[in-house]
Amino acid sequence: MKCHKIVIDEPFEFEAGGRLERLELVYHTSEREYRPGETVIWICHALTGNSNPEDWWPQTVGKGKLFDPDKYYVVCAGMLCSPYGSSSPASVNPATGKPYMLDFPKTTVRDVVRANILVRKHLGIEHIDLMIGPSIGGFQALEWVIMEPDMVSDAVFLATSTRVTPYMTAFNESQRMALEADPEFAAARSLDAAKAGLACARSMALISYRTFDGYNLTQKEPDEDTLFAGRACSYQRYQGKKMVDRFDAYCYWYLTWMLDSQNVGRGRGGVEAALAQIKADCLVVSIDSDVLFPPKHGKATVAELRHARYAEISSVFGHDGFLIENDQLVGILGPLLEKFD
Repeated sequence: MKCHKIVIDEPFEFEAGGRLERLELVYHTSEREYRPGETVIWICHALTGNSNPEDWWPQTVGKGKLFDPDKYYVVCAGMLCSPYGSSSPASVNPATGKPYMLDFPKTTVRDVVRANILVRKHLGIEHIDLMIGPSIGGFQALEWVIMEPDMVSDAVFLATSTRVTPYMTAFNESQRMALEADPEFAAARSLDAAKAGLACARSMALISYRTFDGYNLTQKEPDEDTLFAGRACSYQRYQGKKMVDRFDAYCYWYLTWMLDSQNVGRGRGGVEAALAQIKADCLVVSIDSDVLFPPKHGKATVAELRHARYAEISSVFGHDGFLIENDQLVGILGPLLEKFD
């Protein structure tokens, strides 16, 4: 897919207060130019993903895959606060000539969607045939089909929810505590600061994405007589280092707050009233072992939607099952795509 960057030279007001005088927005599309009338598939990316779904969802997006950018016009826009090119704490503050870091405005899911809509308008897209959001991308997809109810024909909400739960917020706050406990974080001397805090935060998050059975399957000690178990320890540290190598602590801190803003019912008379505004045909997909977004929440969402179906993926890998169980995902989504062939 092809990477693009646009600059919006107009003030952008944030829901929680604060503003930027200009926005930089990065997005990926199919290699060709958009042709009005062709099938558009819009992918909303997950927490630490980026605007190139072939990078973080390679089994699902790519030539000859389920979401083929040669067959459909595929778009994915980078989230605000993510360090991969769109405006974020890693962006340069024109007032200081240095990265914003902790001076960036607090950002909500609705802010992210409003920025994505600016990308849609820039591309001249007046209709989205299918919008899919896995995980935190589902937060965006849910908000979007409420904010622009006539824009999307079909929407897939994959391993996600209409409102952040106290359980998820507890994980988010624990990660923020890890970041803030690193003395380099508050000092905010550079984007490379707080590496230890970020690695620890990622280790915490990973546990919430996986399961008891998943860890026991993949991180079992090779030697039954080992004195101190260490394989899972090594894995957690490895994952922490991977995050440090590709992310920064300030973007991550802001993104955890963005997660905690999720509530489609805020200012709309509650979740049920907000969902009643959706006109798209909806498919809600849960993962049977997902502790962050359990199936009971997905089923409750379907019950509140007017045009919705429910499907479930079976996995021992918990929330991360949407990245792993590709065959099941193709079996669920394949028939949906047939209407666009």
